[in-house]
Amino acid sequence: MIKFSTKPQWETEYDSDVEVLEQESKKYQIIVYNDDINTFDWVIESLIDVCDHTPEQAEQCTILIHYKGKCEVLTGSYEDLKPRCTELLNRNINAEIV
Repeated sequence: MIKFSTKPQWETEYDSDVEVLEQESKKYQIIVYNDDINTFDWVIESLIDVCDHTPEQAEQCTILIHYKGKCEVLTGSYEDLKPRCTELLNRNINAEIV
């Protein structure tokens, strides 16, 4: 009579000595809010100058800001976004980093 075992004849153990280091860089966003002060042209010009948008990108963002009340205009590291957001604020454009 042949007997079958449900247990494996050998066991393989994996050593957990290998560490995987993963650097997760947090991404931030500049959000620009609608206001009744700035013109479309000024916001478009500012997004081109400050955020390196193409004219088409800047125009699309400005339309979204106007109709939706806000728009995410740029994503990146906090160190990159901080001076850009400050410049938008200096231009009297309501913006924040989130």
